[in-house]
Amino acid sequence: MVPIKPATFPIISLVFSGHRPHVTRYTHTNHKNILTTASYRSINHHSQEPPPLISSSSAPQLTSSTRVLRSKRKIMENTIDNSYIVATFFVSFLGFVVLSILRRRISYSIPYSKKNASGNNNSFKNRSDLTRGEFRHRYGSADADVIIVGAGVAGAALAHTLGKEGRKVVVIERDLTEPDRIVGELLQPGGYLKLIELDLQDCVEEIDAQRIHGYALFKDGKSTKLSYPLQNFHSDVSGRSFHNGRFIQKMRHKSATLPNVKLEQGTVTSLLEDEGTIRGIQYKTKSGEVIKAFAPLTIVCDGCFSNLRRSLCKPQVDVPSCFVGLVLENCDLPYPNHGHVILANPSPILLYPISKTEVRCLVDIPGKKLPSLANGDMAKYLNSIVAPQLPAKLHNAFAGAVNKGNIKTMPNRTMPAVPVLTRGAMLMGDAFNMRHPLTGGGMTVALSDIVVLRDLLKSSRDFTDADSLSKNIESFYTLRKPVASTINTLAGALYRVFCASSDEAMKEMREACFEYLSLGGGCASGPIGLLSGLNPSPVQLVLHFFGVAVYGVFRLLLPLPSPNRLWIAARLILSACGIIFPIIKAEGVRQMFFPASLPAYYRGSSKKGL
Repeated sequence: MVPIKPATFPIISLVFSGHRPHVTRYTHTNHKNILTTASYRSINHHSQEPPPLISSSSAPQLTSSTRVLRSKRKIMENTIDNSYIVATFFVSFLGFVVLSILRRRISYSIPYSKKNASGNNNSFKNRSDLTRGEFRHRYGSADADVIIVGAGVAGAALAHTLGKEGRKVVVIERDLTEPDRIVGELLQPGGYLKLIELDLQDCVEEIDAQRIHGYALFKDGKSTKLSYPLQNFHSDVSGRSFHNGRFIQKMRHKSATLPNVKLEQGTVTSLLEDEGTIRGIQYKTKSGEVIKAFAPLTIVCDGCFSNLRRSLCKPQVDVPSCFVGLVLENCDLPYPNHGHVILANPSPILLYPISKTEVRCLVDIPGKKLPSLANGDMAKYLNSIVAPQLPAKLHNAFAGAVNKGNIKTMPNRTMPAVPVLTRGAMLMGDAFNMRHPLTGGGMTVALSDIVVLRDLLKSSRDFTDADSLSKNIESFYTLRKPVASTINTLAGALYRVFCASSDEAMKEMREACFEYLSLGGGCASGPIGLLSGLNPSPVQLVLHFFGVAVYGVFRLLLPLPSPNRLWIAARLILSACGIIFPIIKAEGVRQMFFPASLPAYYRGSSKKGL
């Protein structure tokens, strides 16, 4: 028998042909009778059998050879198939290795500075040129446990609180000089209780702060006094009013006395983010040097004009009105040690003492456009429109303040809390949540939030576990809601009710609110308990708000209803719904009324021992 030798076959063409490869062989003795594989496929490409290797005339003599050839051919086919599988795996693995190496080289392309190589990890400058990837690699050498952006009421109080818990805290504040603001000057009793809980109550001492025991409400020459429900509290518990700057400086100084709290002046320009996690901040010092600081937790408290909030929440800022602020000197209020709310036209006027000789006057002007200060339109507006609506005993002091010209303005901003959960960072204070300052609830919300956060973080030994820290932040956003949302909703609803309107239904609602509060008893103590932060209950808020609406309906329908009065009563109820329901919706119905239905509530409650 003549030996059969394999011929060369084109592997690559067979791979792209879409068919299994066939090996074509030939013999020296009978090569003219052999059919090639390619010609056989072109004749009958549907056949399942392999092409004959020998012509039919010689088949009986080559049967055994044919079987051997077929067996060898099958072995070679399997070898080729396995080779492709192994080659594919090898190429994929090689590509993965190459990409990993390239990525690693990019992440670590910037070397450590010479100062970092010396091992000094305590100075911000030593790590000012670290890349975010390097910080991830050297996570244990962070500048602090917590970086706080802003040292206002929220930032300074938070720094002291976390510092007392043994955390290493770095605070970056744009301006460490004493602030001069016309809001944040009235701390409600509920906020003062939180101040005691945070061991910061001495910050209202030695700044000429005045005790506040309630409110006085004025409308069309009538007045009513509303006292805080403080019967069950210590005699020291009351509201406090003061110069905002003095209060903030006291808290800053007390925080700075802690050895593990560092207060530095600088402007934070950006948050440092790495793979979805905030690793720290970049800021510019007073001298203009750009520095990076790193910590596992960054808390942004840079106020209502925050330029960092957009990456941590969905800001929905509205400006319903503006405050015009003046200081009345050497005058006595009709009700000493009380805040005064005058239901003026077009919107309320607030007065409260901020020292023994000074009274803060805040005139609310709806909308964003104010009379010009430069050309005298503002002074004319205050003298002709506002002054006649004030109590007579304040006219001279008010006129003197206007003539003095020390008039400040500020937009009143509202913003519901709509956080975006971000690993390694969170928002607090006015950077996170704002309400109309009519009720003076901003500081109460901020201090209450700090208490909630402190209790949540107590169980964490350190903050390097990003997953655990994220769960704590999520729980914080849930647990704060009932208190914060009650104060926010009350502020927005009261402002809408207290503003003058040409609508008959809203006029009746305003009158009903004044008379409802004048009834005394639970009709006064309930709403003032909500406003003061002593009883921040969402259910009580809704009950009292619609209690005012129903009271207004009865006023309209008694003694005998008329078609016109029925129509006004129906519109009054609709107006009440149109005021409160959009605010509640923005705050979050489930979070406000049913926080226990959220898993984050139970995680946080268990850590607080509730």
